[in-house]
Amino acid sequence: MSQVQRMSRLMVKTLRDDPADAETLSHKLLVRAGYVRRTSAGIWSWLPLGKKVLDNISRVVREEMDAIGAQEVLLPALLPKEPYEASGRWDEYGDLLFRLKDRKGGDYLLGPTHEEIFTQVVKDQCTSYKDLPVMLYQIQTKYRDEARPRSGVLRGREFQMKDSYSFDTTDEGLAASYALHRAAYQKIFARIGLDYRIVSAVSGAMGGSASEEFLAPAAAGEDTFVDCPACDYAANTEAVTFNAPETAPVEHGPLEELDTPDTPTIETLAAHLGVPASATLKNLLVKVDGEITAVGVPGDREVDLGKLGEHLAPAVVELVTADDFTDRPDLVRGYVGPQGLKVRFIADPRVAPGTAWVTGANKPDTHARNVVVGRDFEVDQYLDVVVVEPGDPCPVCGTGLKLDRAIEIGHIFQLGRKYADTFQLDVLGQQGKPVRVTMGSYGVGVSRAVAALAEQSADERGLCWPREIAPADVHVVAAGKALQTELALDVSEQLSAAGLRVLVDERAGVSPGVKFTDAELIGVPHILVAGRRSAEGVVELKDRRTGEREELTVAEAIARLTA
Repeated sequence: MSQVQRMSRLMVKTLRDDPADAETLSHKLLVRAGYVRRTSAGIWSWLPLGKKVLDNISRVVREEMDAIGAQEVLLPALLPKEPYEASGRWDEYGDLLFRLKDRKGGDYLLGPTHEEIFTQVVKDQCTSYKDLPVMLYQIQTKYRDEARPRSGVLRGREFQMKDSYSFDTTDEGLAASYALHRAAYQKIFARIGLDYRIVSAVSGAMGGSASEEFLAPAAAGEDTFVDCPACDYAANTEAVTFNAPETAPVEHGPLEELDTPDTPTIETLAAHLGVPASATLKNLLVKVDGEITAVGVPGDREVDLGKLGEHLAPAVVELVTADDFTDRPDLVRGYVGPQGLKVRFIADPRVAPGTAWVTGANKPDTHARNVVVGRDFEVDQYLDVVVVEPGDPCPVCGTGLKLDRAIEIGHIFQLGRKYADTFQLDVLGQQGKPVRVTMGSYGVGVSRAVAALAEQSADERGLCWPREIAPADVHVVAAGKALQTELALDVSEQLSAAGLRVLVDERAGVSPGVKFTDAELIGVPHILVAGRRSAEGVVELKDRRTGEREELTVAEAIARLTA
């Protein structure tokens, strides 16, 4: 039998006004409706209503993970330095890692993700090919020292996450485990009511090869993704590739230096010469693990430093400073060109072989025209590094792409043997020889999914939860009089006996208007009101999402809600 939760005994304090520091809709409503409370910057307490929603999402995740044969474990959040130092992530994570020392001076961290530790567990527990494949998962608190925690529980320093890992002896086995997780994620997000997209992604500090993100479109999203209106292509902007079209060879005139005083920017150069910015070559200087590197892109485009960093990971990419020019007379600020440059030169594919550009001449107040790729300079490495813009061609069909904002709610990786190599994770194969294990890593942001659902489903009146994850199935409201309260409690008990989760507002001394406002704000899928026709045994049933209302007898209402 389900329980009836009385509002008079529930620890919940609703607010009429938005918190002063709240920027996103989910942040405002989760605080106002009494689901969460800020403890510190990026650290949140989950109150009774919020904990119910969080637990319901965790339940759905567990059910779908169990359904594909994954086994639940629980690993520590406090972890030793050594495994992360061995994998290189102690340094790669940089300032995002919470680091601490014990009383003996030993180094520890608060786990942001657990590839290293799961690898060690399987190395200890699985010794033969007969022990594999195996899929393990946990739902646990993770930690990242965000520089600017914001947007409520969307970007916190402490958060709930489901992370799972697959271990196989073959690449075909890894592909099968990956496919199982992908299908399970589709079921999870469909069940909890999220609108989502599956997009191609990059692996970043996680390592590995194949990678896809599950994104929930929302105005508050911090991820930008591209979507093709003509085919099914979708990708994180950092994973978008550009296929340079083949062009017929063109004869260009000789390189010509031009006097261009006071033109250190693309804008001033294009105006001075009367050419479009797209005819110029922009050369951005960065440091890659401390080594100065030039990155060339068309002058009308910007370098995506995040994309560049993903391409060059685990190397550290940073912009040069004024001090970096001190001992480099060959690098002329504002007038750098690739011809004769004594540094590594990376170019976007749009800077194709045979194309001619206006670019710096490596002399003050001087540019060069007809600087041809392959004739006047060579490209050391081609990488797609420009910021994606609306209308850029789809790499599959060529149609102009659309850009949208979204919240990342899941990410799946085919890690391969990155961590198995680090920790020498081998099992005895069928032929009696050691076989190196291959891995997959799969994450769901459980607490983030709460905020994503709030962003997608809320309206001007408050939260509006899908039934699967709502804190109750029905919110019963007693309009105020003794007879109405008596009927509300009686109906609540009948609904509970029928297996429904019931929240009943029988608070004395609280006006009907406040109760109705709170019911809308809290966002349970159905609101049942014991009001003016209570003496006739008639109640009003309202659908929270559509706003549709109808008057029914108690028996009819119970039948409708339990159907």
